[in-house]
Amino acid sequence: MQPELGHELTRAVMTTADVFLRESQRLFRPHGITAAQYNVFSALASAGEGISQRELGDVLVVDRSNVTGLVDRMEKAGWVKREDDPADRRVYRVILTPAGRRLWEKVSPAYQAVVMQVVGALTQKQARETLQSLKELQAGAVAWRLPEE
Repeated sequence: MQPELGHELTRAVMTTADVFLRESQRLFRPHGITAAQYNVFSALASAGEGISQRELGDVLVVDRSNVTGLVDRMEKAGWVKREDDPADRRVYRVILTPAGRRLWEKVSPAYQAVVMQVVGALTQKQARETLQSLKELQAGAVAWRLPEE
């Protein structure tokens, strides 16, 4: 691939992500949540019995300390709770509270409408191909490391 094309591609991905993040934050702000917290809600809403903080970090692709801070703030707000994992007493499972579920059910439809508006111009085939390409770019970005000094 030509370097110019690679630069243009990464710039387009970063610009798209930046615009989408900024606008989604405007959507979430009236509800008192951040985009990162929305992602936690999203992960927990589909995990009936909750998930461990480590699993949450894997889903969100963030550092464990970031997950701890997110969960701490959400627990303080009454949106999530930590429960002992019956299979491993060293592990806490993070679960949506009824208040968290209600907030998720209020915010999610508006967010999904925005997502559909953004991707609505793509066909199913284009969406699948784009998703596959973005996953490959994501894997490359996660694996990328600067040389040690």
